[in-house]
Amino acid sequence: MFADIDWSRPWYASVRDAASRSDLSGSSVIDTFCAQASALGLRNHLGLPLSFVPQAALPEGTAYEEFIGATGGVPTRDNLHDFFNGLIWLTFPHIKRQLNALQAAQIARDGVGKSRGPARDAATIYDENSALLVVRDNAEGAALVDALRNHRWREAFVERRAMFGTDAEVWLFGHALMEKLVAPYKAITAHTRVLLADDGYFALDPVARRAWIDERETRALGQEGVSNAGFTPLPVLGIPGWWPQQDDDFYNDAAVFRPKRMAAA
Repeated sequence: MFADIDWSRPWYASVRDAASRSDLSGSSVIDTFCAQASALGLRNHLGLPLSFVPQAALPEGTAYEEFIGATGGVPTRDNLHDFFNGLIWLTFPHIKRQLNALQAAQIARDGVGKSRGPARDAATIYDENSALLVVRDNAEGAALVDALRNHRWREAFVERRAMFGTDAEVWLFGHALMEKLVAPYKAITAHTRVLLADDGYFALDPVARRAWIDERETRALGQEGVSNAGFTPLPVLGIPGWWPQQDDDFYNDAAVFRPKRMAAA
């Protein structure tokens, strides 16, 4: 299972450190994830110690998010999907805790129901398929964000290519997104949230940058909540340097790099 993961790929940068601290030689990742969570002192939003438990520990009829909120236990199967989920808990624990708190609160208020409801649905999309785009807070950064939000892909990825790595960087968060990228294909698209950062952020080392993101996004989620309107689509293999053949034909593929739909009159 883990042999299929190419850790040198740029999209795994956010979880590479947590993966390197994990013992992947056993039949289950639960013990190694529990050890890391304990060493980091991770807790859920009720202050309960965070742990990873077998999927069988989740009682029938109990929602996954509700169980984590009530017990601190993260039901975990030994597959790539839950493996990446565990790595994200170990990398951005405060964001994960805040998302779980939002989901648990909605379940407590409205019950599980046949549909998640808009807030819980947006939190699930964030959890499963999001990326975090950190952009330098200046005029050039604003122009890049505007190009992405309005699907001016060539401007964002070709004309402003030099900004990526110096004034803009992408950190993946969604664990389903990471799972899909084990076998990458061109159409993979992330739901992206934009974070504006001052010059001090770009002077930090990667560990400090991840901590900054974790704190900043947790605060934003606590203040604003999460909604689908806050996401910007981002074809991840279009990010400069994330795929080897990013030529004109690559970006001219309108099936992937789609123009923005015009609002109905």
